[in-house]
Order: sequence, then structure tokens, then C-alpha cells
Amino acid sequence: MSSPPAGGHPQTPSEAPPPPTEDPPRPTGEPHRTSGPAQTTERRGRPLIIAEKLSKLYPVPGGAFGKTHFVHAVDGVSLYLRRGETLGLVGESGCGKSTLGRTLIRLIEPTLGRVVFDGKDITRLPPSELRPLRRRMQIVFQDPYSSLNPRMTVGQIAGEGIAIHRLARDRRDAEARVAAVLARVGLSPDLMARYPHELSGGQRQRVGIARALAVEPDFIVCDEPVSALDVSVQAQVLNLLEELQDDLGLSLLFISHDLRVVEYTSHRVAVMYLGRIVEVGPAATVAAARAHPYTRALFSAVPAVEPDGKKRLVLQGEPPSAVEPPPGCAFHPRCPRAEKGKCDTEAPDLEELIPGSHHRVACWHPET
Repeated sequence: MSSPPAGGHPQTPSEAPPPPTEDPPRPTGEPHRTSGPAQTTERRGRPLIIAEKLSKLYPVPGGAFGKTHFVHAVDGVSLYLRRGETLGLVGESGCGKSTLGRTLIRLIEPTLGRVVFDGKDITRLPPSELRPLRRRMQIVFQDPYSSLNPRMTVGQIAGEGIAIHRLARDRRDAEARVAAVLARVGLSPDLMARYPHELSGGQRQRVGIARALAVEPDFIVCDEPVSALDVSVQAQVLNLLEELQDDLGLSLLFISHDLRVVEYTSHRVAVMYLGRIVEVGPAATVAAARAHPYTRALFSAVPAVEPDGKKRLVLQGEPPSAVEPPPGCAFHPRCPRAEKGKCDTEAPDLEELIPGSHHRVACWHPET
């Protein structure tokens, strides 16, 4: 069996963290979301989460001559997330969004690179040292049906983390904490004795959010938390997440394939393709500029209530295999602006389009 490549395809840090005293960018057109503390309070200090050249490779045995190949699920990603900030992560299905989110909180072990949480490198921490940090890093899963144990009541599900981390003084205190967190997400404490199959989809997702909030986290990975819900329920859950962030100062990684949802919920947006970040910046700037051809195609695919008459950009072909990523820019086989001898041989780094804009694009021919 061959060992994984030293760094996959060479890629410099896709988004180096800013100096500790730097404020997050304030793009023209903010706020996207309703007003609140998260939008009006300046967030200073070092980032809460930093990923540096993070990669996750899965071995695929059975190659020629017994050689083991590797799926490049996450390929050299670097990013940061501030306290009280939402970073939206978008891309096609299979691009590595969920793997990246789970690797950040070590539900999946990274192959290469490192993750720094609140100034502490957690990449190789043993379980005994990582466990106290678990309560500060939580996740809300995509499917509210399969993510809840059908044999546990709502009270047991929401209170499991409280019991594991011994946050309650006694049983009465634990029940009071569960009732409070359920009320916080808009559920009646009367539901504590019910089982997941007795709840609607929206109620189940609120239970999932309550489970994450019960241990008082600082960072939550929201892995497509509304994609399995009806549109009206989606709006309720999105508004709930926004209110919770404003009230509690949570940092959120919001993973979605819906650009309009991400544009609404996020302060910054990162666009992912084949395991790499190809564009990142303030939500309003990315939505307006769409500098990378892939970002333009994603926005073009969003249904419009009032068509603007512009020709829709349709990508040709299928995404390349993550087992054998193409050389150079991973997007070049589908890119209408690809240049032979350049895009198919050299991988572009994330670079600022305009100095000081915090808008970075990995493209040899970005839209300007």
C-alpha cells in the first residue's frame, strides 16, 4: 500500500487568518440579515477556528499492480472563523463540504494539516484532552429523521450532553436545563416525554439544535440543516439560528448547496469545488462580483422569481474524479475561460482581487 501524497495537489493556504486586531470586512450593502448584535458589534481578537492546509484522503484499494489510490475529499484547505460570525460554505454535492465541517471538529480525523481552536492545536490531541473541548464544538446534522435516536425521548436526547459533561447538579437541575433549552428553540417542555417519530420535521430539527445548544458551545457546524425541510419550516429554522447567534455570540459554519440561503445567513462565503476553496469573501461581495467561473455558474443555477433576461450559464460535463483530480486548476475541464498551457498545468492560489477587499479567488482568469 502506498502512503498518501505529501500534500495532495500543491496549494498554498487558501485563506490565511488576519492579524489579531483586524476587524472582519464590512462589505458594501450590509447587513444582509436583520439587524442585531452580530451585525452591529465589531468582532475583534484572534479567530476562534483556524484550519491550515487541511486535507482528508480516503484510501481506495484495488488499483493497478495493487497500488492504493486516494480520494481527495478535502485538499489543502485553509480558512478561519471569528467569534460571532457565520461562514457559509457552498458547492455541488460531493465537493467535500460536510467532510470539511466534520474534520474541523474532529468527528473525522484529518490526514494532513492542522486545526486550531481558540488558540489550541486540537489536531493530534488525545481523547482525554479533546473531550473537555467537545462541548464547545457541536454539529447540527442534515437529516432530522436519522440524526435522532428513535429509542430516546426528546428529553433524553437534549439532555444527553448535559449528563456526559456533568453540567447539572442533580436530576432536577438537569430537567430544568433541558426544559430551558427546548423553550429556547421554540419547543414546549411538554414534548420532553415524546419520541422523535411523534414530531414533525421542523420539530425534530429544533430538537437537534437544542441538543447542540444544551452544552453551551462556542462553535456549531450546521451541515445543511434546512435542506430536508419544507420551505416555510426552513425560514423558521434559519431565523432561529440567526436569533441564537445574536443572543449567544455563536460562531457558525453554515454548509449548504443553496446560495441564496447562504447569502442571507452568512457574513462571509466560501465556495468549494473538488475539495478546494476557489473563492471566499464577504457575502455581499461574492454575490455581486462572482469572480470565479464556478461561482457564476452556481448563482446562475439559482431559480429567479423575476427572470432578468440574462442567459443562464450551464456547465458542461461532470465534476472530475476526486481519486484522480486533474492537473492545474481542478475546474479547467468544465471552465469556459480555461486557457491551454496555463489552467491545465498550474494550480492558481487564492489571491485578493482588490487589496484590502478580503475577497480572494483561485483563478487565472477571474471576472473583474
